[in-house]
Amino acid sequence: MTVSRVPDHATLVEVPEGLDEFYRFACERRWGDGLPVVPATKERVSEMLRYTKRAPDETIAVIAPNFGAATVERIAINAVMAGCLPELIPVLITAVEAVTASELNLQGVQATTNPVATWIIVNGPLAAKLNFNATFNCLGPGARANATLGRALRLILQNVGGALPGDMDRATQGQPGKYTFCCAENEAANPWQPLHVERGIARDRSAVTVVGAAGTLNMNTHAKDAPDLLRVIADTMAHPTSNDYWIGGEPWIVLSPEHAHILHREGLTKADVKRELWERSKMAAGRMAAKDLARTRVARTGELGPITEETLLPICASPDWIGLVVAGGPGTHSVYVPSFGDTRAVTRQIED
Repeated sequence: MTVSRVPDHATLVEVPEGLDEFYRFACERRWGDGLPVVPATKERVSEMLRYTKRAPDETIAVIAPNFGAATVERIAINAVMAGCLPELIPVLITAVEAVTASELNLQGVQATTNPVATWIIVNGPLAAKLNFNATFNCLGPGARANATLGRALRLILQNVGGALPGDMDRATQGQPGKYTFCCAENEAANPWQPLHVERGIARDRSAVTVVGAAGTLNMNTHAKDAPDLLRVIADTMAHPTSNDYWIGGEPWIVLSPEHAHILHREGLTKADVKRELWERSKMAAGRMAAKDLARTRVARTGELGPITEETLLPICASPDWIGLVVAGGPGTHSVYVPSFGDTRAVTRQIED
């Protein structure tokens, strides 16, 4: 037997010595996500805590829907279980602060039937220093920082926040991003301001942005001029089963460097791209199911006035609410990331 820490209460318990036995032990107690976890021994947690100046008993946030206290030590425990390197803990602490900001609506994100995942985008010098992947397969496997940071946040939401599948977490199907969903922005290939600078953080500082993301959709287009490219992206965004249209949400686009270059080459700023997508993605309300149109009238009449089947619904209240990030490697693929709708992304500067 070895001594390990319980992930939600930070108390010491005796657990099986072998990894296989510990994995079985953790699964029985629903501490993990179904994948193997690293035992959060006193030694591993202490090593993790060496990389932050914050006191172990400091409460960073209270995690909905169970309103558990995310202390620095509990964050470290879940980081160990997820396989994080110790130097990632300042980034994870910042992500916890961001995800619990009121505008993200964590209570809704955690307990909805929608397939919402918390997507972390890392910007600034730490992205490269800590080896976050911003290029090839940045939303997929292969980079330890991406995989373990996203997973650690998910374990905190589950173990501290109480969002266990079938209990507080009522997602009808869920999505793979609920295991881990994290990338860095490809700032070297971004022709515009990096995301964190656009959102008020100094260029030489590092930051995380957390998004309530409802999934990903590949947009493979060989369009070589800006109007054609914007047209097909906007047409992809407009679908009648979208929370963004019935609430007025916050959709996101991950532009490949190739697509970003096409738009920038033709003189478009990031604000221009958002405005064009906002205008071109307006959708006739009559495309919705009757029940969904009724919900939209309740949610958006104050914003848009009377809504008929002919009303062209904007995907969000303002072009500024469209999120735009440049990431990935070479290729003709960009990604549409619809949102939960009733959520707004939050950006926080990373501190020690």
